[in-house]
Amino acid sequence: MTPLHPGDRLDHYLIEHLVARGGMATVFKGKDLTTGAAVALKVPHPETECDPVMFDRFRRETKIGEEIDHPAIVKVFPEKRRSRPYIAAEWIEGVSLRAILDEEKRLPVPRALRLTIALCEALRHIHENGVVHRDLKPDNVMVFADDSVKLIDFGLAALKGARRLTFGKFSRLMGTADYISPEQVEGKRGDARSDIYALGVMLYEMLAGNSPWEGKNPFTVMKERTLHDPVPLRRLNADVPPGVEAVVRKALRRDPTQRYSNAAEFMEALENPEQALATRAMNQDSAPVPKSWLFSLAMIPASIFLLLLYVASHQ
Repeated sequence: MTPLHPGDRLDHYLIEHLVARGGMATVFKGKDLTTGAAVALKVPHPETECDPVMFDRFRRETKIGEEIDHPAIVKVFPEKRRSRPYIAAEWIEGVSLRAILDEEKRLPVPRALRLTIALCEALRHIHENGVVHRDLKPDNVMVFADDSVKLIDFGLAALKGARRLTFGKFSRLMGTADYISPEQVEGKRGDARSDIYALGVMLYEMLAGNSPWEGKNPFTVMKERTLHDPVPLRRLNADVPPGVEAVVRKALRRDPTQRYSNAAEFMEALENPEQALATRAMNQDSAPVPKSWLFSLAMIPASIFLLLLYVASHQ
């Protein structure tokens, strides 16, 4: 395919300028020549079109974008006839959450919760439609002046029942190392709970000012999350209420069965964090006592008896 440049025409869109050049595609800002509206045009690289796996991924992103319709998710415009493969989507003037975090480092607790709840609503919608995003990160969230959000870039998204494309090693089909769930690191496909995990990482980052796990390279970061729990939030930010800390901790459980099962459940916990804390405390109180502790407790009377016997024998 002939490379595109500003001033070129792509069907009924006029290309205005280059926005970004990514691993699979180039993004341009353009104008709809029929309506005059600004649009984002995502055009796959020639090597992407030649790679069956990567091009299948691009076509899947197109299909997902055209079928999902929600105010917190970027809108993709359907196009029946195209002179070449591309995605035409609404142009978004917001600021990425990544840019906000780079500037502010840490967000006030109310704002971090507000943004996360808005993203939960977006996740709830895509999960109910059989889609898992699989690449949630601050770079893929656009934030507006009123703190409403738009979730963008479904390039790594998976449709329920679609052919499995995840690999057991780090690659551009897995997402970004800081936000990949432990099960994805282990080579599993990942599901809605993997998105919950990634959103939990993002909330931790918004409140702590840094990611839960850090390392010299992506492999170290991914290994850390499969072996260790993150530093408790309140050690890094005393403004975080205990209930919020408990909610984030559950979202970041290494075992997906111990996380929130869906976005609606996560959102409810964020809206009522003190209730989540009370539930956690109740579960801890009702948890069975480990056998090792039962043995230790049983030995206490015997230890006291032996101590008294020893004292008596030395008087």
